[in-house]
Amino acid sequence: MVRGYGPGVSTDPVSRRRFLALSGGGVAGLVIAACSPETVPIDSIATTLPAGSTIPVTGGPVDVEIAMRAISDTVEIKPGVQTDVWRLVAEVTRGDAGVVEPIPGSYLGPTLRLRQGQRVRIVFDNEIPQETIVHWHGLDVPEDMDGHPRFAVPEGGRYEYEFTVVNRAGTYWYHPHPHGLTGPQVYAGMAGLLLVGDDEEDAASLPGDEFELPMVLQDRTFDGDRLVYLPNGMMDQMMGFLGDEILVNGSPDAVFPVAARSYRLRILNGSNARIYKLGWDDGTPLVVVATDGGLLEAPVTRPYVTLGPAERVDLWVDFEPDAIGATRKLVSLPFESGQTMGGMMDSNALIPNGSAFDLASFDVDQAASSTDPLPERLSDLGLSSLDDAVNPTAPRTIVLSFARGTWMLNGRTFQMTEVSPEETVQFGSTEVWEFFNAGGMGGGRMGGVSEGLAHPMHMHGQQFQVLDRTIDDAGRAAWESLREGYVDEGWKDTVLVMPGERVRILRRFTGFPGLFLYHCHILEHEDMGMMRNFLISTT
Repeated sequence: MVRGYGPGVSTDPVSRRRFLALSGGGVAGLVIAACSPETVPIDSIATTLPAGSTIPVTGGPVDVEIAMRAISDTVEIKPGVQTDVWRLVAEVTRGDAGVVEPIPGSYLGPTLRLRQGQRVRIVFDNEIPQETIVHWHGLDVPEDMDGHPRFAVPEGGRYEYEFTVVNRAGTYWYHPHPHGLTGPQVYAGMAGLLLVGDDEEDAASLPGDEFELPMVLQDRTFDGDRLVYLPNGMMDQMMGFLGDEILVNGSPDAVFPVAARSYRLRILNGSNARIYKLGWDDGTPLVVVATDGGLLEAPVTRPYVTLGPAERVDLWVDFEPDAIGATRKLVSLPFESGQTMGGMMDSNALIPNGSAFDLASFDVDQAASSTDPLPERLSDLGLSSLDDAVNPTAPRTIVLSFARGTWMLNGRTFQMTEVSPEETVQFGSTEVWEFFNAGGMGGGRMGGVSEGLAHPMHMHGQQFQVLDRTIDDAGRAAWESLREGYVDEGWKDTVLVMPGERVRILRRFTGFPGLFLYHCHILEHEDMGMMRNFLISTT
């Protein structure tokens, strides 16, 4: 039987357990608490608020105020077919109306265009029949502005955000973050781009206005006029859900008319679980100018770009050599995914991870009177040095594994306000962390391939630097098929960790103190509990 996500199941409020039972065949029973004696709950932190509650913030002048709502809606995703979705809609109530830029005909939320230094207030109202909260992915904001699930509001609830944009220019995004419900809510349409600008980016003179093309890549499965989520129940939860059609900005078979000149493509992997190996169909190398945390120091060239869930990349592309009437395609190239767990593969998907397929076509339909040349230098990254770390040779190691029927981090799953001593860091410090993908089923090996799944690891708050990657021999085949596409030169907030791989990162904890999250950004894994708190302590 085909099962749908919330809007197609019921219009009444549903609990997390009820929802997962309807959409995935009772998978809620697999989310196992993993409390241990050395973990400490933070008792003073609030949990979910009653209906109609409002979190007060310190009032004062702001540069822009936005009213945002989570709503049930109907959108024409496929021609002539109306599909039920959940969306985030917004309007400016104070300040420049251009801050909110809708995507016509799309289920995606509007693109928010902010600038470094702006003071922003966002009043969020939840009108869908589940609790929810919004996370500003990649932004460095205070703990109570970050969208932690402990602040989720029910249907009829309101949450007020107020923060100053401290991030450098970059391609960020926003999406729901209620525990256990992030996957279905993002899948239903609740996500959007958040683009930050600053003076340094302006000075780089990259293509802008109509020559800047934001692109959100997602995969979805349809049954007539319905979006289908978790049709294979527990297997889709374990493996991460893969749709059988590729959408760009919420539309299938995307086509972009372009002039014969340079463009900036701002690409987000907004899929729940799919990895993309971006390339041009004619084999032209990709020129990368920015990643998760904004502009690189200088452009880099890759034969392809590996993009895990939640990762972003900005490409500079020149269509000037293309003849008028020519078409160039952005594609996902084939790769060895290494996706195996206890003998199960993701082959139940019509388009398994690692398949080749088209993403979007670019039709060169006109000449151009001007173009923007590729800058030799883009920005000053202001990177940290390993010498700044308090633990340069002894990283905090986070082991990614599968045990007791669920995905885990250091043998633990998510508890709303729990944090362990090994997840407590000192405010003002710089540290080395290491993500080690030990594989699945206790880190075993099958058929010479590292048994497990790739995990895109995301840390809330400040961005980090990727120091290095190492791979064990059993996982090398899959790693080799993607490694030339890693772009680790700049600031990151999400990093793809392949089975058998160790990734060391360097991170400052100098932004805001408090309780924040780190987790796998395969949304089904996050919802199962592959997420933990870390505490930035001032004591």
